[in-house]
Amino acid sequence: MCGVWDVGYLLVVVSRRLEQLSSAHTLLTAFFPPFSISALSLECLKTKVNSCEDCIQSSPDCAWCKKPIFSKPGEPDSIRCDTILALKLRGCEEIDIVFPNSKASLQRNGLGEKSQLDLQTVNLQLRKGQPAEFNVTFHRAEGFPIDLYYLMDLSYSMHDDLEKVKKLGGDLLAVLKTLTKTGRIGFGSFVDKTVLPFVNTHPEKLKNPCPNRDTQCQPPFAFKHVLSLTDNVKTFEDKVGQQYISGNLDAPEGGLDAMMQVAVCGDRIGWHNVTRLLVYATDDGFHFAGDGKLAAILTPNDGRCHLEENMYKKSNEFDYPSVGQLIQKLAENNIQPIFAVTSKVVNIYKKLSDMIPKSAVGELNKDSSNVIQLIQEAYNSLSSKVIVDHGTVPDNLKVTYDSFCNNKKISVDKPRGECDNVTFRVKVTAKDCIKDQSFTIRPLGFTDTLTVHLTSQCNCNCGEQTDSSACNGKGNIVCGICSCSEGYIGKNCECETKGKSSKELEGSCRKDNTSIICSGLGECVCGQCTCHASNVPDKQIYGTFCQCDNMNCEVYNGQVCGGKERGVCDCGVCKCQDGFEGSACQCQKTTDGCMNAQGKECSNRGKCKCNRCQCNLGYQPPLCEVCPGCPSPCAKHVSCVECQAFGSGPYQKNCTETCPNIKVQEELKGTIKSCREKDSENCWISYQMVQDDGEEQYLVKVKKERECPQPPSIAAIVGGTIAGVALIGLMLLVIWRLVTELVDRREYLRFEKEKSKAKWNDADNPLFKSATTTVVNPRFNGE
Repeated sequence: MCGVWDVGYLLVVVSRRLEQLSSAHTLLTAFFPPFSISALSLECLKTKVNSCEDCIQSSPDCAWCKKPIFSKPGEPDSIRCDTILALKLRGCEEIDIVFPNSKASLQRNGLGEKSQLDLQTVNLQLRKGQPAEFNVTFHRAEGFPIDLYYLMDLSYSMHDDLEKVKKLGGDLLAVLKTLTKTGRIGFGSFVDKTVLPFVNTHPEKLKNPCPNRDTQCQPPFAFKHVLSLTDNVKTFEDKVGQQYISGNLDAPEGGLDAMMQVAVCGDRIGWHNVTRLLVYATDDGFHFAGDGKLAAILTPNDGRCHLEENMYKKSNEFDYPSVGQLIQKLAENNIQPIFAVTSKVVNIYKKLSDMIPKSAVGELNKDSSNVIQLIQEAYNSLSSKVIVDHGTVPDNLKVTYDSFCNNKKISVDKPRGECDNVTFRVKVTAKDCIKDQSFTIRPLGFTDTLTVHLTSQCNCNCGEQTDSSACNGKGNIVCGICSCSEGYIGKNCECETKGKSSKELEGSCRKDNTSIICSGLGECVCGQCTCHASNVPDKQIYGTFCQCDNMNCEVYNGQVCGGKERGVCDCGVCKCQDGFEGSACQCQKTTDGCMNAQGKECSNRGKCKCNRCQCNLGYQPPLCEVCPGCPSPCAKHVSCVECQAFGSGPYQKNCTETCPNIKVQEELKGTIKSCREKDSENCWISYQMVQDDGEEQYLVKVKKERECPQPPSIAAIVGGTIAGVALIGLMLLVIWRLVTELVDRREYLRFEKEKSKAKWNDADNPLFKSATTTVVNPRFNGE
């Protein structure tokens, strides 16, 4: 209840004040010895609580009182759910308090077992949100056996290193014996994928990839397993002595391919259940996932063993492994890599080592002459630090570690434990109620494991309570509240369902499907709400769904609804006494400030509240006389003006009924608006309008004469049309004649011009004959 200061709330406040005092710890310990101070000093954050299970699942700090007679009449059962301190202060005895804790049950390893962990299994009962803690100690076994596999880069730049390694067998076993009683060594080598652009695929280069033909080289290969783990020095030196250098093209090597096969081919390598070291020797970087695309190798690495005749023959089918994929396989197989690399790539491998929990990096001389010392130092570094980690757990589980090295805490709540001499406090927290499950904890690089079994602590064990008198003989007490027999419900099993389910009865106590039962302020008894009593004087909770009270209304002058003399609160609304008004009854009823000059309240365009006009839409205070945004009334009311002033238009038959808001008169007073609009006969009407009190009420003065246009002369139109057509025809004929004359004159002038240019010569044409015939008279004598 918002704003209600009940006894429980006051008790919680008192408990918080006590917990803030340093002296209160002694007092609380004396009063409540079965419970820890940490449990008492927390806060119970609860939401909807109807049972003991709801209570303990709502918050890890909540306890439940199972005392049969604990809640007062009208109080909900949720009052039983609170902190231990608050429940005790309310009168709940410690024997009646249910507060399940997360618990750990430990099974230790026997004295004769060789495990380096002191625990074998742990059974945890987890309460939601409350961590369960236990300690696990790692005891390093003296002389624990070591398997060391030497994985060497045989690209051409390592030719001088190979000569040193061929003689290392005895030295390697010797250094292992200084570290442990039993040691074995093995050997493997790598170059790169045998495709372009990683190696030269010319047939001659595939036979002898070395730049110097006189140098004895073996064909390139991805990974070759040369020798399984053994304690025979001679066998090591013989097998390694038969190896020759090889070669490739690019600087990075295929080392990750080789490491993956060494990790997953355990039966071929010969790994035992001992400390496993992988010495990786190279003078260059490494290819990783995605680089295979350069050779059109697109299939991701599958993380499986593919050794055939001790050769990795599927390197050209699968891409290089990713760094994360390799780290996972190394961890799964408890292999601790030691990167023995030259100075130019030390920084690269240090970054790689940072991602691998149990790994070390040492700087190798150019000829590998210091490899024995490097291995010894790297092993000492790895063995001086213990890292414990756990397997995959679901998202609703959180596992963290506090590390204690030499009895000193060095890390808190880390996702894994890390220490030199080592006890780890493991904290397991369930975010929800979980199913029965298990996971393993192990020190990285070792084969020892600790199995953790988990069960959920989400139920209340209240013991048997058989008294049925409080349940009207229709049920039994369970955890302090009635568990009713079939056919009965209610706080005391007082309601008979009569075929209705409890949900159906509860539905009648809800205002709608989204609301809570009785608005959270009452109990649903037999399908009806019984509202809680209030501890606040004069406050009442009422209503069909307990949705109302007489306090949550607006306040004026520090009092609800201005005080009882002004009004009373009814379900969130102030109901004012005579003479008062307003949302908080803050105003005296009067309209003096709302009357216009004509004595109309708010000009009949609004309501007077608290002696101020609340105007209708568009009109403005103080008296609702002005409407700046309203449209012009001229065009809207022209038909009414026409019918009232001239007896025509669309409203002429029922003008009085249709236009009661328009009144035509001779004189106007007030704010006059001049109008000039066309009527139904296309005549101009000139009139003036003044708005009267009220909306759409107008007084109109109309000019008696309308301006109507003269009708058209049909004879003039016809005659004009004929004359116009005749004139156009005549003009077209004249234009045609002028054009024709101009064309003829232009052609004649051109003819004359051509004629004047002609020159005739009779002699030039032998076919020419004159058109004139001359006849000679033989008798003519000339006289």
